[in-house]
Amino acid sequence: MPEGHTLHRLARLHRREFAGAPVRVLSPQGRFAEGAALVDGLAMHRADAWGKHLFHHYEADRTVHVHLGLYGAFTDSSVPMDDPVGQVRMRMIGTSFGTDLRGPTACEVLDPEEVDAVLRRLGPDPLRKDADPARAWNRISRSKVSIGALLMDQSVLAGVGNVYRAEVLFRHEIHPDRPGNQMSRPEWDALWDDLVALMAVGVRRGRMHVVRPEHDLGAPSYAKDRPRTYVYRRAGEPCRVCGTPILHSVMKGRNLFWCPTCQPS
Repeated sequence: MPEGHTLHRLARLHRREFAGAPVRVLSPQGRFAEGAALVDGLAMHRADAWGKHLFHHYEADRTVHVHLGLYGAFTDSSVPMDDPVGQVRMRMIGTSFGTDLRGPTACEVLDPEEVDAVLRRLGPDPLRKDADPARAWNRISRSKVSIGALLMDQSVLAGVGNVYRAEVLFRHEIHPDRPGNQMSRPEWDALWDDLVALMAVGVRRGRMHVVRPEHDLGAPSYAKDRPRTYVYRRAGEPCRVCGTPILHSVMKGRNLFWCPTCQPS
């Protein structure tokens, strides 16, 4: 599933290419036909992201809300665009740029109150300037749930996914099973600041980069041309810091990776 930096990159791209002008919005597949008709031809005011949610804000107080889920993706094209291929839920056509959306979990038109309802369900987003990390700390510091699970709970912290969860806990030597109420405030502040910095790199580069320069060597992590990771998808491989084999388990249905030496329980 795309993590928060991907949605912020999409928001930045869509602001640049669509904002300030009318946009053709279509649904070749048909599943978004009614929603597309509500915004087709309207001017987009702005696009922004909160966690894993993307919002296109149009005139007339209409907002297209997109959640990519596991399989959603945008495919970009110059204009004029070729005929749609496959199940295109939403096609957007600007002056010189177009994009097709396939496979999202959510693609819907919301009014301002409905947008607010979505945002109220989300925790602070490390990539937003208006984020308040104290909101997340208030939840974490009172919870007996493991920090590994809390970091993935979008109502606690928005935008963090499986890779950032695994890597930031390793970087701060925190075992993923540690209960939230056993975290100290300085530990949380350091972890938050690191997420802000790491996810900002993801927005700038378009790919995650989580390994410190002194450890950025050896085999790629899990796929050709992917940046190295410390623990994510490295089960059984030696830790880049101490050499101990990386462990794997499943937490709330998601794969979990950690080093038992660098992240003692």
